Amino acid sequence: MFWFMEGTCFLPTFLVIWSSSTFLISYIIAVLDGHVDAIFPYISDTGARPPESGVFGLMTTITAFASVATMFARFKHVQKLQEDANARPWLNLAAFWCGLVSCLGMGIVGTFQVTLMPYTHDVGAVMFFIFGVAYTIMQSITSYLTHPYGASMAVCHVRAAVSALALLAAFPMIVCAALVPSKLDWDAHDKGYVLHLVSAVFEWVVTFSFVLFFLSYIREFQRFKLTLTAEMLVDT
Repeated sequence: MFWFMEGTCFLPTFLVIWSSSTFLISYIIAVLDGHVDAIFPYISDTGARPPESGVFGLMTTITAFASVATMFARFKHVQKLQEDANARPWLNLAAFWCGLVSCLGMGIVGTFQVTLMPYTHDVGAVMFFIFGVAYTIMQSITSYLTHPYGASMAVCHVRAAVSALALLAAFPMIVCAALVPSKLDWDAHDKGYVLHLVSAVFEWVVTFSFVLFFLSYIREFQRFKLTLTAEMLVDT
């Protein structure tokens, strides 16, 4: 059996590979077509114009569904760990709901391009980043609470560091984005270019912090599997 087929390891493995490909492929297409600057454009700007907009929308939607599946598996795993560990059921549930809202925001970002429906797109982006950061923080705390039955202490520290990085990067990303106009074509001499660049850099940092966080799930997901039980309803 291949390592990625052990337990439910295929879920975070697919998510990490697919989500990374989503952002990088649309970026490469947009840069080659001359639609965005090669130096840290906003991620959503790399999917604002055809043909990359179609690729970005499709791959982002699949990423959102893969994220939901991975978060659900993590939710059920923590529920099982609660039988032995000092976990908080309400924290696990809150993290799962934050994850779902974040995934919904991701779907909105991929479906409503910034050039067509900017306000809807921005609402989706805020949902994705804020609730995504909240999810990583809550699951980092849960990782410590379920140790040693879940992840190792080293992995707990890695998750805490990644979630802290995402939190710290989210603040300048949002603040700087709010201070600059929303447009696709930027020049180094444009007013607000530095703020735009800072916001875009931290957007990439937050996004790949999420990818790294799910990467830390792989080893833990090798040790459990989900089963589906069907029950027949008997007429009375």
